[in-house]
Amino acid sequence: MSHYCDLAPGHPWHGPYHEKEYGFPVRDDTALFERLILEINQAGLSWLTVLKKREAFRRAFDNFDIAKVAAYGSGERERLLGDAGIIRNRLKVEAAIHNAGVILALRDAHGSFAAWLDHHHPLTKEEWVKLFRRTFRFTGPEIVGEFLMSTGYLPGAHHDECPVHRRILDCGPAWYTR
Repeated sequence: MSHYCDLAPGHPWHGPYHEKEYGFPVRDDTALFERLILEINQAGLSWLTVLKKREAFRRAFDNFDIAKVAAYGSGERERLLGDAGIIRNRLKVEAAIHNAGVILALRDAHGSFAAWLDHHHPLTKEEWVKLFRRTFRFTGPEIVGEFLMSTGYLPGAHHDECPVHRRILDCGPAWYTR
């Protein structure tokens, strides 16, 4: 089976994501929320589809402003479902709005979404999946695993031989102990 490190380098969409984002630690709640929503929207589709629609997602979801998305009502839901620039799946749209509200509650309880993640780290992937399923909507094993790997909470984003892997280690991802 091919690994992302084998497929991404040199690709116009995958390459930049692989080299600058995938696996690097993410501490900003807006960036974490964006990644969660993108991973949810990738379910059943290719990551390339999501990357190509990323800017449209940013526009559609108010640059992933968590408070704004959490406050979306029926008008915003219908606007999103009519936006051809994004993935128009009612369950995914509802999950994004619901999960924004959950993140606001996590911020109140822990100070930030990142602090909530830190509070539970380290967990196995299976434990993370159980926690996410209890906490969020539309978060199965693949979505949770990719979200946590892509944001530096689980290892495996890059081959050990990949030049990006060393740069990630230098950033001190949550899973890495020196």
